[in-house]
This record gives sequence, C-alpha cells and structure tokens, in this order.
Amino acid sequence: MHYWSRRMAAVRCLAALWAASCVLRAAPAMGQPAGKVHRMGFLAAGSGLGAEGLRLTGAFREALRELGWVEGKNIAIEYRFADGHMDRLPDLAAELVGLNVDIIVALPTAAAVAAKRATGTIPIVMTSVGDPVGLGLVASFARPGGNVTGVSYTAGALMLDKQLELLQEAVPRVARVAVLLNPDSPVYPSAIADLRTAARSLALVLQVLEVRHPNELPAAFATMARERVQALLVVQDTVFMLHRTQIAELAVRQRLPSMYGLSASVESGGLMSYGPDLSYQLRQAAVYVHRILKGSRPADLPIEQPTKFELVINLKTANALGMTIPQSVLLRATRVIE
Repeated sequence: MHYWSRRMAAVRCLAALWAASCVLRAAPAMGQPAGKVHRMGFLAAGSGLGAEGLRLTGAFREALRELGWVEGKNIAIEYRFADGHMDRLPDLAAELVGLNVDIIVALPTAAAVAAKRATGTIPIVMTSVGDPVGLGLVASFARPGGNVTGVSYTAGALMLDKQLELLQEAVPRVARVAVLLNPDSPVYPSAIADLRTAARSLALVLQVLEVRHPNELPAAFATMARERVQALLVVQDTVFMLHRTQIAELAVRQRLPSMYGLSASVESGGLMSYGPDLSYQLRQAAVYVHRILKGSRPADLPIEQPTKFELVINLKTANALGMTIPQSVLLRATRVIE
C-alpha cells in the first residue's frame, strides 16, 4: 500500500514538473507581441481588372510571397487604381498617405509623380517609370537620395530610337511614321526631344498626333489617312494601354504596321513591341519593398535600369496587313505570336 502511494505521488510530481516546464517553454512566446503587419499602398494609373491587370498584380504578389510577405499575415495592401483617369492620381495618392501606409508602390510614371508630390517621407517604390532623374523623382540612378527608388522603364533615350529602327527594318520602304503621344504624360517633353533625334538619324518624317482621351483616337487615325503615313509608333502610356485593342484594330483597318512599348499591345492585335517585361519589373519592385521593410533606406538603393528587352511580333497581324516580316527581324524576336 505504501509502495503504491509513493509511486502515485512520484507520478503526480513528474506530471507537475512536465507541466511547469511546458509553461516555462511557452512563456517567452506568449509574452512576445504578435509580428507587425506592414501596410502597403499600391498606386496604379491603370486598372486592376482585366487579364493584364490581374497578371501584373499577380506577379507582384507572387514575388512578395516568395520573399515571405503574405497578405493577411504580415502585410496588408491598399490598392488604388485610377483606371486611366490621370486626374484622379493626386487624390488617390493623398488617400494612401492619409492611411499612414508604411510604403507605396507606384506605377507607371504619372502615379510615381503623384506619390512623390503627396509625400516626402513615406518610402516609394516606383516601377515602369520613364526619366526619373529628369522628372526630379530621384537625384541620380546610383544614389536616389530621397524617399523614392525602384525600377526605370527605359535605359535612356535609346528606347524610342530602337523602336523606330525596328519598325523601319520591318517596313523597309517606310518614310512617314505617325506617332501617338499623350501630351499630359510627364515624359512628354523628353519623348518629343528623343523622337526628333531618332527621326533625324533614321531619315524619317514623323507625324506626331496628340491624344489625351480614347474618344480622340478616331480623329487621330483620320489624320493619319490624310497624311498618308506608312506606319505607326505608339509611345507607351496608360491611356493607350487601356485601349490597346481599339488602337490595334484601327491600325489594321488602315493597314498600318504598328510598334508599341509593351507586349500586351501585340497580344491584343498590334504588330510589334519592343521594351522591358513589365511583370518582371513588378517582381523587382517586390524586392525593393522587401529590402525597405527590412530596414534599407530608399535613398541608398540604386535605381534599376532594364538591361533585357523583349521583341514580340504578331504574325497573324502581319498576315492581316498583307506584309512579310523580314527574317532579320524575326530572328531577333523574343516571342512570335502565330
């Protein structure tokens, strides 16, 4: 009897010691505050809906997850889309600042400009931005020096030059090229200067047509017909991106070979595009977000300039235009849509 009493007492003692040790092991974790949920603003001039918008935001979120940032767990994202209405960007940027977000991702150029004007303290990661130094967003590519860093859309004035050069090579006898350009774009002055330089070097005559709203597109194409232009260059802009299918259809109707800055326009019926991969740029923006949330200062993070460009060609559109893309151009294509 004494044996069983002593044994039960020993068991109870061991159980108490085990329970106490569990409490001691759990105590530090229970005493620690829950991990901070960072709040990020995502400001875009375009739309978050549609296949392209979903693809791009999906690429960004996927890159964040790969870096350990999961929505609803350690990061919350406040999305603001202007849907092509550039005049809405300042108010949307102010909303995000008013929410006291920890960081803002802004794309493309107009959104980055609006974000910068709204705050000089909240870190801003820009992407697909043209001429960030010329616009005063950063002091230099190597040392941004303020609250803005991220990814540039161009590697200098060579982008438009290369687009015109490829268009000329694809349409060997071209002499007059129409250019669609949004005069409200922050990069309008630099684009005009770059186009003039490129046109002189390639011996091309450019017909610049300024379009702010999609309802101005039919009149612009009517002007192209009157001026007897032989090809079309669309300078990358959110308005043109949102209405890329309409532009591609109008170009085919007038039998105009067309060049764009993003492959989405070619997937929507345009002939050719030359430029950086925007989904890759958004993945790189996620890397900047990760580094800043881990303690890096935007002022110390160099601006990434694109080094890899994709040439995409739509052969279905070429057939509709009754033209043959030279083999010299096809061999350089990153992707061919057949």
